[in-house]
Amino acid sequence: MTTTVLCAPGSGARAPSARRAGAPRARRSSALRLLVLAAALLGALLGGAAPASAHAALTGSTPAQGSVVQSAPEQVTLTFSEGVAMGDDSVRVLDPQGKRVDRGKLRDLCSGETVKYGAGLPPGLPDGTYTVAWQAVSADSHPVSGAFTFSVGAPSETSAPLPQQEAGGGVVGALYGIARYLAYAGFVVLVGGAAFVLICRPAAARVRSVQRLVARSWAALTAATIVMLLLRTPYTTSGDLADVFDLGGLRQVLETKPGAALVSRLLLLAAAALFVAVLFGAYARAQRDEGRAGSGEGRTGVEGAGDPPSGALITSTAPAPPAAPNASDTPDAPAAAKRRKDLTFGLSVGGAIVAVGLAATWAMAEHASTGLQTAVAMPVDVLHLLAVATWLGGLTALLASLYRGPSVARSDVRRFSRLAFGSVLVVVATGVYQSWRQVGTWQALTDTSYGKLLLVKAALVVVLVGLAWFSRRWTARLGEGPAPEAEATAVLESVAARTQAAATDGPVSATDGPAAEADPERAAQLARQRAALASARTKRIRDADPERSGLRRSVLAEATVAVVVLAVTTVLTSTEPARTEAAVKAVGGAGQSADANQPKVLNIPFDTGGPRGKGTARVDLDPGRSGSGNALHLRLADPDGRTVDVPEVKISFTLPDKDLGPLPVTLDHVSEGHWSARDVQLPVPGQWQLSLVVRTSDIDQVTETRNVKIN
Repeated sequence: MTTTVLCAPGSGARAPSARRAGAPRARRSSALRLLVLAAALLGALLGGAAPASAHAALTGSTPAQGSVVQSAPEQVTLTFSEGVAMGDDSVRVLDPQGKRVDRGKLRDLCSGETVKYGAGLPPGLPDGTYTVAWQAVSADSHPVSGAFTFSVGAPSETSAPLPQQEAGGGVVGALYGIARYLAYAGFVVLVGGAAFVLICRPAAARVRSVQRLVARSWAALTAATIVMLLLRTPYTTSGDLADVFDLGGLRQVLETKPGAALVSRLLLLAAAALFVAVLFGAYARAQRDEGRAGSGEGRTGVEGAGDPPSGALITSTAPAPPAAPNASDTPDAPAAAKRRKDLTFGLSVGGAIVAVGLAATWAMAEHASTGLQTAVAMPVDVLHLLAVATWLGGLTALLASLYRGPSVARSDVRRFSRLAFGSVLVVVATGVYQSWRQVGTWQALTDTSYGKLLLVKAALVVVLVGLAWFSRRWTARLGEGPAPEAEATAVLESVAARTQAAATDGPVSATDGPAAEADPERAAQLARQRAALASARTKRIRDADPERSGLRRSVLAEATVAVVVLAVTTVLTSTEPARTEAAVKAVGGAGQSADANQPKVLNIPFDTGGPRGKGTARVDLDPGRSGSGNALHLRLADPDGRTVDVPEVKISFTLPDKDLGPLPVTLDHVSEGHWSARDVQLPVPGQWQLSLVVRTSDIDQVTETRNVKIN
């Protein structure tokens, strides 16, 4: 992003000596602002985890994942890394046939900082493998889900269905993500565009392109909020798009913290609609009236009272016929100025309240509302969002003015530069704090997926800063007045316009006189033609300025890289933050100690295709951990459960993620149908792949593979 400095055509150009004298100071100022810009982008990078989600994670369970207990437990408990919202259907325990066996009533077992929930089980559950499927909404409004198994007595085959996709995924998740970021974009442009008009360039209240920009941003934010509210039910539960029409689910959503935040945002947007109407209605008229009163004319130039209604600059230098002064048409100057000041004060106070309220709807339901120092994090998050909106939204409004509106005065751009500079300082301070909350340590940048994505984003930001430097160079080349090429084009356009007017003075005046007054349609057509010609002349004059064209190309390149940065940020939103991942690893020994100390048990059916080639292999890996010797036991049984011997069996382990293996295991034949191995070394934790080869004859052989999680 860059803050451009342009001048209104018609102001005098500085002498070459003055330009040379001011060059060192301009270079020092540009370097200082470029350094602050780089710091701001890095702060936004690390704190750009702001929209990223701090998902809750399952840190432990009883019984543990994959464990075998001697008798059926009274309940199943789940422990999470942070607060979650759960209901009676959030935890389901399924028997080997897929039938739900829990009591259907959630137990709240939270105490202090421990977040624990349970589901009661009936007594007398038969032996076998049970599946626990759970789903919750983390405190930052994002859904999380998972499933694991445990066995009573001994493992068995299970046909329990498991969720086909994670909570918050699929089409619904994609739509919700799009709506969420449209909401962010709408908020940024709405707040920043309004601030640009009130603080930097009041005349922009009458620029058509700025009006459309702010109004469309309000519409985008409103539509995205409504879509998010309707999608909350399928997003956090079933994942079925048809559930957007579930009124019962919508009622439940309204009782949650994210639902309340979305409803509050809609109410604030109603107030924002009134704000926008006054800004581009009464305030724009007051700005126009003050300009008319100051000049004593019904129409004034761009920098006096405002802009032409069409948003195009009339570049013809032919003098317009002076309008006859009319006391009734010329507003009183003191009254007009007082009215504009009163409106400015009212809009500033009201707009600030609405903007803070809108930012708070994110802070109260997103990552800032959970985790460390929430009392500090929420106000900091509000400041961060407002600073980003003022900076980037104001820049968007400035670009709209430069590309589609009348010339922008140098003083207006200087005011925006000062406003953007202050916003950048706030972004830096709040971004550093947010990065500390989300990442925690330098090591987490390289040891976690979240940190690695941040490094990718950092590389893109470096490219963005380099492009911003080129934009600053183009900006420095812009002088006080238009470029010589633009001046020459303006003169040629003016001469051509005067020649055309002189050549067509007779016929046009005859047509545009009483006939035009008698034919309003003809008069309107002529007015549109004049406006189109004026707009075309303005565009040709602007395009003749090489510095301005170079600046446009540079800004376009910045915008392209910014789109890629936004794509990386979108991926970050579905990635577990580094601090949360580190916390899960830290409590892994305590929260999952039962899982870590229980042997890994795999029951693998096989069929070699030959006579007596069917059976089941049971593999026990004790304790199923990396970095220590594991004892492995392999038992083979026929379909009737009797132990059987086979000519040959082989077992090996492979870790595809690390390109490790296959690591063969040397098996000793202990007894009929029983093989064992000691000191089986699995060097690193992860999702290993066990490969079992069973040969029942010289030609009948089969290879079966299973995944096993090593802690």
